Amino acid sequence: MLCAQPCIGYRACKNSELCLDLNRGVIKVYNEDNTSRAVEVPSDITARDVCQLFVLKNHCIDDHSWTLFEHLSHLGIERIIEDHESVMEVLSGWGMDTDCRLYFRKNFAKYEFFRNTLDFFPDHMVSISSEANGMLDHSQLIQTFLDASSCPEIHGHLHAKEQSRKSWKKFYFVLRRSGLYFSNKGTSKEPRHLQFIADFSDSDVYTVLSAKKLHGAPTDYGFCVKSTKCSSARDLKLLCADDEQTRTCWITAMRLLKYGMQLYQNFIQPHQKQKASPMRSISENSLVAMDFSGQKSRVIENPSEVLSVAVEEGLSWRRKSCHRLSGHGSPSTSQNLMSNIALHLTQPWFHSKLSREEAQRLITQQGLVDGVFLLRDSQSNPKTFVLSLCYTQKIKHFQIVPVDDEGELFYSLDDGHTRFTDLIQLVEFYQLNRGVLPCKLKHHCARITL
Repeated sequence: MLCAQPCIGYRACKNSELCLDLNRGVIKVYNEDNTSRAVEVPSDITARDVCQLFVLKNHCIDDHSWTLFEHLSHLGIERIIEDHESVMEVLSGWGMDTDCRLYFRKNFAKYEFFRNTLDFFPDHMVSISSEANGMLDHSQLIQTFLDASSCPEIHGHLHAKEQSRKSWKKFYFVLRRSGLYFSNKGTSKEPRHLQFIADFSDSDVYTVLSAKKLHGAPTDYGFCVKSTKCSSARDLKLLCADDEQTRTCWITAMRLLKYGMQLYQNFIQPHQKQKASPMRSISENSLVAMDFSGQKSRVIENPSEVLSVAVEEGLSWRRKSCHRLSGHGSPSTSQNLMSNIALHLTQPWFHSKLSREEAQRLITQQGLVDGVFLLRDSQSNPKTFVLSLCYTQKIKHFQIVPVDDEGELFYSLDDGHTRFTDLIQLVEFYQLNRGVLPCKLKHHCARITL
């Protein structure tokens, strides 16, 4: 007997993964290292429900960045499944013999445009649409998207793949509430020059993976519009931007036009739940910070001082731990090195033998937002480490070098001016201080095994 509801990957059905009744189905979810887990779920489960399920099963910290992706390997494309979408409806559009998967991973950029709107919509790409009146106020840009009676117009040059040809051609595109258009006469927006490409009532926008390799695109910043009814590469409206910021602007605008206020509801829902039912207990809420360093104890009321004391106590404890790990007496450099290695290997932000290209791919997958980072071993110098950090939608790499000072080993990002006894201390410092970095460390890239 086959599943009454679609399974994730119809191959699962062929392997006789059964459903218990008509209202339930079996889905298979993958993560970045392609490990997978099959679970039985209700037929009306949403993407947010699936993420919550895997957060609980894997004991993850729920920071509202966990996301379900639809990955269509045979087309080389993927997209965010919005939190409110029905997973079974998404699966019902998959072909029987296609390699389609669901991926569960972090995406810090999913709702970042609600927090930092101007980072996603450059001035030169946004204007008021001909379908609305008035001047565009960038402080109200998102509200303009959510208001069905008006819409900002997104415009600019994109490369488009010509139908039934291998060649790409550059056109001036215009995105309005009524759909996506290109101009057949330079940058003219006159109705007689605008050619309709697609609307989003029955289409979704996808990121194209390896656009240059698979489709001969001029850059790797590819995306496409795909009808929910089509499953062939011939039916894709393939587009390509000149840089990541441009691609992100178009994709974000298309998501907003398709879902509107529903996206905002998805964004605020988890925060509303937290306010309604706080997780902290009464005893935790009654805790206060105390200073016992003087002759008399005192309550610390200044929040900045509370944070400073907490960090200093943590670092003091860690220094003592390092000393215990490396043995009694003065530790040798090699012993100190071993203790430092033991400390950071268990941290979720450390990704050991990850190459530069793999680090860039992982950060890109988890969202090109300022402060997304990971630490890894250096591939070119085995004795050093590398901090990979996203800033202004670009990924930068900073070498962490060991500094030997009279037999004691420290780590530094600035040629020894600022030193740390271990990588955990270094990360905690740059989470609080920008220092030599372009921004503070904010979100660490995490991998889990399902």
